[in-house]
Amino acid sequence: MLQIAADSKIMVDQLRVLEDMKSAISALQAKIAVAFDLAQRQEQADAGVPASEQGRGVATQVALARRESPNKGSRLLGLAKALVTEMPHTLTALETGQLNEWRATLLVKETACLSAEDRCAVDDELAPDTGTFDGAGDKTIIAAAKAAAYRRDPRSITQRAAHATTERHVSLRPAPDTMTYLTALLPVAQGVAVYKALTNAASTARSDGDTRTRGQIMADTLTECITGRRQGFSGIDLQLVITDRTLLQSDSEPARLDGYGTVPAEWARNLLTPDQPDTDHSPSKDTSTSNAELNIWLRRLYTAPTTGELLAMDSRARFFPAGLRRFIQTRDNLCRTPYCDAPIRHHDHIIPWSQGGKTTLTNAAGLCEHCNHTKENPGWSTKPEPGNRHQLTVTTPTGHHYSSTAPPLPGSAARSQRHHPSLANA
Repeated sequence: MLQIAADSKIMVDQLRVLEDMKSAISALQAKIAVAFDLAQRQEQADAGVPASEQGRGVATQVALARRESPNKGSRLLGLAKALVTEMPHTLTALETGQLNEWRATLLVKETACLSAEDRCAVDDELAPDTGTFDGAGDKTIIAAAKAAAYRRDPRSITQRAAHATTERHVSLRPAPDTMTYLTALLPVAQGVAVYKALTNAASTARSDGDTRTRGQIMADTLTECITGRRQGFSGIDLQLVITDRTLLQSDSEPARLDGYGTVPAEWARNLLTPDQPDTDHSPSKDTSTSNAELNIWLRRLYTAPTTGELLAMDSRARFFPAGLRRFIQTRDNLCRTPYCDAPIRHHDHIIPWSQGGKTTLTNAAGLCEHCNHTKENPGWSTKPEPGNRHQLTVTTPTGHHYSSTAPPLPGSAARSQRHHPSLANA
């Protein structure tokens, strides 16, 4: 065990040594990942798996071993293959601590569209293991890699730029303090046009006396343009899970908002309270979008008084998905594969129907599309386990076991001290 030194100079030296060790370990992990991929492909070939299907599930096994999501596991395996088979100089730089894993990833990413031969040539030209990037930041490394790649194969770089428009998408991720980051990846012309329209709207509103900041006006305008309302959630099923004490008795137990996570009790009550006071003091406030006009449906959820296990649910709302799927969605919240926080896309059997699995809550799990397909590959198995809350165990082709427990619902911690089995889902 490394001891923290008392001398400041030695402390800095220790930090550098530890950073070099992290890089060396990342390089070794890359070599192991590639060797593991080859071994798994050989085992699958020996078992008669078609060549087109060999290698499936390897990235997920890498992810589980490194305690990462399957998506991150795919990127790590791709990085490992590029470093080990096509970019020896970059791998050596990683082994010796001249690059960290992130900056090695940048070099791999910027040469991804090149052939193996051209990628090797760029690796030779930049030769990171010779100290080419000593003192260089991320932007410098990216610029150098882009320039070298373009010199080797300008056509591929141009085609990559043209293909990029097909990757446009919108994503959502949590931010602190009950906020979220709504991100849109757009072609440059459309992105600039959207931003210009929002800034023009902000300038017009400010000139008319609106006291909101430019950023606030742009955010509100974006929400209103897309949803038709300032609040943005009228007619949208938000799936707020809240205890009856928090909703009706001003308890401080936090709630859970589907797609975001834990939210403060007061915030949750305000969301459900009609006629909230105007707090932004903007003269252009649209009072027609007050919460009084929102359709608020309550579904009763029943949980075990000591464990918090979701037991049953009833609903009087109309036009909702089947009750069983809603139950699984509420119980599992996110993909049940360990370390995977992706949204649930599939509600499926844990033990497959073809193997005698029953269509029951115990034998059901919410999974993302990738993880649901992965568990169908040869050598993978999943089974439900007894426990305080719904549990399942994932077994990989190498015989490693990973356990998954349904996340606790709001109020679970207090339930061990008090008997309050009812929650509300708004």
